[in-house]
Amino acid sequence: MNTQRTVLIVEQDSELRESLVETLTAAEFEAIGVGTCAAALTAIAAPDTRLTAMILACHLPDGDGKAFCMRLRGAKCQLPIILTGVDVLDEIVSGLNAGANDYVVVPFRVGVLVARLQAQLRVADNSETAVLSLGPYTFRPSAKLLIETATGRRVAISAREAALLKYLLRRSAPTCKHTLLQEVWGYSPEVETHTVATTIYRLRQKIERAPGHADLLRTVGHGYSLAQSGAAA
Repeated sequence: MNTQRTVLIVEQDSELRESLVETLTAAEFEAIGVGTCAAALTAIAAPDTRLTAMILACHLPDGDGKAFCMRLRGAKCQLPIILTGVDVLDEIVSGLNAGANDYVVVPFRVGVLVARLQAQLRVADNSETAVLSLGPYTFRPSAKLLIETATGRRVAISAREAALLKYLLRRSAPTCKHTLLQEVWGYSPEVETHTVATTIYRLRQKIERAPGHADLLRTVGHGYSLAQSGAAA
């Protein structure tokens, strides 16, 4: 079962872009490469794609990467963003001030960029202030709370339920029960248990508009998936 994280690479140099796609794919990411700000916006808005991070060049054919980063932050995009650009102090400072999580100087070692990406994802996963979009809800994992955007209704969930939702939010494909047991519960995948199904049932009672119809927390084949809701935080 595919549980890859999806990274958007926004780079006008086609050779470098293809190299990054190949490297990230080898590192078990799903990589999407585009060459312009406009194409990046299309990828972000795609209903069938849940992004987990972005690698963004400072200079693009249709805009400045730093300004684009600032635009995304103004639109409440919380994706970890790594800017790539020249080794000039003012450029680095302005890139970080624009909202980038990290700045990597060109030319760079691809392995270093991948390591920086993995580090930023670890930070995002463990952030106490993370706020994620989940269908009709704003999800605050550290507070174990979902807030319905339209009504303000607050839904309290358990720590395990929060961990399960957070894990599924980072995945763009359905995740099987055994993978969830291993990654969320820490159990061996060989263990047979109804723990996952029970937790899914309880969550549906809390978050689905009609618990008998799983519109948000879906069963897909032998796995589970969250309905797509735009770019992940």
